[in-house]
Amino acid sequence: MRVAITGSHGLIGSALVRSLAKDGHQVVRLVREGADRDPGDGSEAVGWGPAGDGVRLEGVDAVVHLAGAGVGDRRWSASYKREIRESRVRGTRAIARACAGADVPPRVLVSASATGYYGDTGERIVDESAPAGDDFLASVCVDWEAAADPAREAGIRVVHPRTGLVVAGEGGAFGRMMPLFRLGLGGRIGSGEQYWPFVSLTDHIAALRFALDTDALSGPVNFTAPEPLPEGEITRVMARLLHRPAVVPAPAFALRAALGEFATTLMCSTRAVPAALTRTGFGFRHPTFEQALRSVL
Repeated sequence: MRVAITGSHGLIGSALVRSLAKDGHQVVRLVREGADRDPGDGSEAVGWGPAGDGVRLEGVDAVVHLAGAGVGDRRWSASYKREIRESRVRGTRAIARACAGADVPPRVLVSASATGYYGDTGERIVDESAPAGDDFLASVCVDWEAAADPAREAGIRVVHPRTGLVVAGEGGAFGRMMPLFRLGLGGRIGSGEQYWPFVSLTDHIAALRFALDTDALSGPVNFTAPEPLPEGEITRVMARLLHRPAVVPAPAFALRAALGEFATTLMCSTRAVPAALTRTGFGFRHPTFEQALRSVL
């Protein structure tokens, strides 16, 4: 299979490239203009930009679109919130149009989304049928998914992985948290009662591969482990497995002062479950947080 990937240098994208290449698939990295075109791993690199000029996807069997400005990379100024939205919406629209315009379109477009789609749902369990929330990230996710409509309208199967927090040794939210815990500086965030949907990096990559191969899977798909936990319990598991105390809580007011509006995402409760993956036969290697964390220690 020949697979084109955007965001191929990120946490998820780089792991997906390795997984596909290991199994003999041909990878085409779609990289921003001016980026390094020689990744040194035998994959092909093709330039592209969010405006979509010059993007050609001829001879590609599948596209995985992961690119977008990092939600937690910096404080949310008005300009950075625009970048978060526009990098996702414009980029997705460009990729979807390129897919639709190919002489022989790819058979599937896997275009990223996030569990932020649901907003704060408290203790209520949410699957893919749940409505969108009403906060900033929810509105971004709605527009982000809708931007893939040109591919959908062309008859291409489109899958939107609504990803939770990815458990990885380096990178992502947990990769940033673990050094603090190892120093004994970890602790509960806010009340600790908010549910955090998580997924191990191993399971996320396996789910992406599953989405590429499973014709019965389309539309939104929660890429989350089946047993989401309250953040306070996640903190206790991290402290126990890392053999460090977790006695430095981060109160809500302090988070808001330090992180601004982004702090609300850390205190948001989303008890998302992977109904679509379960229904179509996907099996998790790490269904619990303890298993997910042990996989990267």
